[in-house]
Amino acid sequence: MTLGDRMAWGDVVLPFQLDGCDVRGRVARLDAVLEAVLRRHAYPAVVEALVVEMVLLTALIGQAVKLRWKLSLQVQSKGAVRMIATDYYAPDASGQPARLRACARFDAARLDAEAPPFAQLGEGYFAVLMDAGKGAPGYRGLTPLEGATLAACAESYFAHSEQLPTRVVLAHDGARAEGGVLRWRAGGVMLQQMPAAQPGGDAAETWQCAAGWLGALRDGELLGPDPTLPDLLLRRFPQDAPRVFPAQRLRFGCPCSEARVRQSLSIYAPREIARMTTEEGRITADCQFCGAHYNLDPKTVGQGAQNP
Repeated sequence: MTLGDRMAWGDVVLPFQLDGCDVRGRVARLDAVLEAVLRRHAYPAVVEALVVEMVLLTALIGQAVKLRWKLSLQVQSKGAVRMIATDYYAPDASGQPARLRACARFDAARLDAEAPPFAQLGEGYFAVLMDAGKGAPGYRGLTPLEGATLAACAESYFAHSEQLPTRVVLAHDGARAEGGVLRWRAGGVMLQQMPAAQPGGDAAETWQCAAGWLGALRDGELLGPDPTLPDLLLRRFPQDAPRVFPAQRLRFGCPCSEARVRQSLSIYAPREIARMTTEEGRITADCQFCGAHYNLDPKTVGQGAQNP
């Protein structure tokens, strides 16, 4: 892919490499996928801002996982925002879009609308989980919620769990649309020193030089629509001839289904199913990510299930 190619500015992650300084990276812009995630909930603006940052981080990190893998990021805290969970479903084949979803839990009475989003979190942890599917062993890495941003937490995770020097910059803004609803857009970039780079000497200098350009980035450059993502890289790395790879398109996607709900209930004995049954004689379940509601006959679920 050449740097002159034009592309849509929203809902895409563009991977790139700086061969001269052993640095790889991803740059992303999100728009419609954020609206699709957030319209399924009614979060206060300060909670939405945190969800937007987590979705953007998930897109940047997830682009590197293998086809058909699932990457999840989670924040658990003792603050007003108790939990944020995001999932990235890698495509089944090259050229297909990846799917993103997200949800949050919070204590509305403890939120401080005047404080920065990260201040809504308290003591807790930032987690990265990987699911390779087909019975393959999963992966779970944790790092404390430290620093002042979710980007700093991601940098800390890569530094300690994977020993990869990493820099992350995230930008987002929300504009009031008709009806007072916030319409969000977000942009971010992630740089990592490649594992082959040797510590010390020129490698350390070139990494500091490459990472230093993030400090000169303006939010408007990341949020777009101009410059295009390839033009942004060329503007910031004119001496390094950035090599870009095929962009990964993104969309909202939730794999929940009635069949999955039935499968999750299949482990329960009739006595346990009876305890879950409502006064109306139904088993109900709601997806916390997409809001789908499932209403099932208790006789058709669990270990004693009859054909529905």
